[in-house]
Amino acid sequence: MAQRAQPVIGTTGVIAGGFVVAVVVLSFVGLGLRAEVGRGLGPAEWAAIRFTVVQSAWSAVISVICAIPLARALARRRFWGRGALITLLGAPFILPVIVAVLGLLTVFGRTGWVNEVLGALGLPGLSIYGLHGVVLAHVFFNLPLATRLLLQGWQSIPAERFRLAAQFDLPPAMIRRTLEYPLLLQVVPGAAALIFVICLTSFAVALTLGGGPRATTIELAIYQAFRFDFDLARASLLSIIQLLLAGSAALVALWIIPSFPLTAGLDRKLRRWDARGGMQRALDTGMIALGSAFLLLPLMAILLAGLQGLPEMPRVVWKTAGNSLGVAVLSIAVLLAIALPMAGWISTRRAGGAEAIGLIGLSASPLMIGTGWFILINPIADPVPLALPVTALINALMALPFALRILVPPLREVLTTYDRLTRSLGMRGWPAWRWLVLPRLRAQIGFAAGLTGALSVGDLGVIALFADPDRATLPLQMYRLMGAYRTEAAAGAALLLLAMALGLFWICDKGGRWGAEA
Repeated sequence: MAQRAQPVIGTTGVIAGGFVVAVVVLSFVGLGLRAEVGRGLGPAEWAAIRFTVVQSAWSAVISVICAIPLARALARRRFWGRGALITLLGAPFILPVIVAVLGLLTVFGRTGWVNEVLGALGLPGLSIYGLHGVVLAHVFFNLPLATRLLLQGWQSIPAERFRLAAQFDLPPAMIRRTLEYPLLLQVVPGAAALIFVICLTSFAVALTLGGGPRATTIELAIYQAFRFDFDLARASLLSIIQLLLAGSAALVALWIIPSFPLTAGLDRKLRRWDARGGMQRALDTGMIALGSAFLLLPLMAILLAGLQGLPEMPRVVWKTAGNSLGVAVLSIAVLLAIALPMAGWISTRRAGGAEAIGLIGLSASPLMIGTGWFILINPIADPVPLALPVTALINALMALPFALRILVPPLREVLTTYDRLTRSLGMRGWPAWRWLVLPRLRAQIGFAAGLTGALSVGDLGVIALFADPDRATLPLQMYRLMGAYRTEAAAGAALLLLAMALGLFWICDKGGRWGAEA
């Protein structure tokens, strides 16, 4: 008799995991064929490595430092619109990077809102380009993630502890030392490590706000070597370095990343007995106001500029929007075909190897995989016609870690709960998926599909290597409009891209929860 739940055990999970490994290994083989390891690294390559590590470290540190007071304020204050604000903290995660960059330029750029105010006050203006611009954009994306991690940690502290602290009339310093500092020691290292890994493989931010010898990441150096110089040997060597750097950081982060469910709600009944008035209330209110303004002003700028720029969009924008939509739908299909069997494999066997395979999306960058496959395809076929399918496949692999985080915990619970019933009925394979698993995982599947679609439709990564004018996606076309100084048309395209990303997420998420059990 089987010792563990058996209904979804089979070869599908192993095949899906093997397919993921094959995609990455073959791309690595392609890189190895062209990499000239013996030639060593020049000053430009070392500068790119240093800048990548430095900007990732600064981004992680600043994001976490800013998230601590914001999460504390949200944890101990109740106000109208709090739930909506917490929901909006997830918006930057699915916001297309190129759209967010345009919003940040509208607010913090040379002619942005902030510089207009500084100029009116007779103060020197700010520059958003270079290291501080890249860090600013990464903080915009990762501050909400760090805040949600810390907020869920604070919400996990039992209310009885705050009640006991109130009965003893403990001062705020004692509450911090006895309740909050132990929590921060547990959550902060993992949150910082996760953000550090994410920033290591960031491309679109460095492409638009970086550049130049002093502000070039490894990803951007790969793109420049590939697209401008067509130096495949240099691009391959940099890709291998990127894989080793990001892979090592991902393995370290795996040990200290806090366990958090992406779909978990917040305990609304928890009361914070340490919430005081006076200066504490003023500081909390100010922190919430500053955090909200930092996150919402770029979104407001995109909306206002986009409405004015919609009539200026050229017809090619609509064609590339159709390409992006097709890529997103194909990415969702590929993601579900891979993630569901792998989730079943992990849930029934607790396969540590499968979980490690799922982390490939955090360590193997899209440009690295794209460069390797270009080298493999180029001698036997023209890679350009395959630009959109390859982009869809790689986008699905990038979303795989998040999908597994969403699917594995509830699937494991379902299999544990119905273990005896399925064994007594002899239910396994497709019948178990159809009648037992899929109906109970509809909400999680919809959420994972929506997240994948939103991330894929707004991705500006591997498509930048393969695309020609006829096969561009909307993010790439928007970047081209920005490079041609057609700001109004780019703003209109940004609003269209934002609507597509949010629309895909809403349709999939709502469709998954439609008629599903609560």
